[in-house]
Amino acid sequence: MNDSVAERSRPRDRILETAQDMFHKHGIKGVGVDAITEAAGTNKMTLYRHFESKDDLIIECLRATAAKASRIWDEFETQHPGDKLAQLHAWVRKASEMLSADSRGCDMANAAVELSETDHPARRVIKELKDAQRERLVALCRDAGIGQAELLADTLSLLLEGARVSMQSVGAEGPSAQFVRMAESLIASFRAR
Repeated sequence: MNDSVAERSRPRDRILETAQDMFHKHGIKGVGVDAITEAAGTNKMTLYRHFESKDDLIIECLRATAAKASRIWDEFETQHPGDKLAQLHAWVRKASEMLSADSRGCDMANAAVELSETDHPARRVIKELKDAQRERLVALCRDAGIGQAELLADTLSLLLEGARVSMQSVGAEGPSAQFVRMAESLIASFRAR
């Protein structure tokens, strides 16, 4: 975030944006409240006035990530109104773009791995958000005329998660480079059933 943006945005927004960026780049456990407040140009008292705890900040970051994803889904509808199959293909292309643009993977999946305590308050939020994404993909597959919509949605989701891990471990030249080809083949295969 540049200085002029930091000066114009509200402290809560600066803290949230800074935390999202730092958690994404360095992991949740690798970033402390002091580092976040320093990078956001604020102090701990301000952070705690807006977020009761680091856990609350983590949850808000995850919800902000989910809101961005929701806007992307809305773009599919805007770009391809009423054409659910085209929207499904747009999902594949967007997933591929995101793979290429960022090798750190899914913030929610990364948080789930890092926050291994089953009673961590963010775990419930991660599950809710991932379930909502799954349901949206299932509905899109169903509305695109796929007979086994849940199976295709789950297969595409697992393919994407695997591509994200592959990108992190072996880079863009590894199996993740075949994501679009594999996903499009899956869609064609399911449509032919």
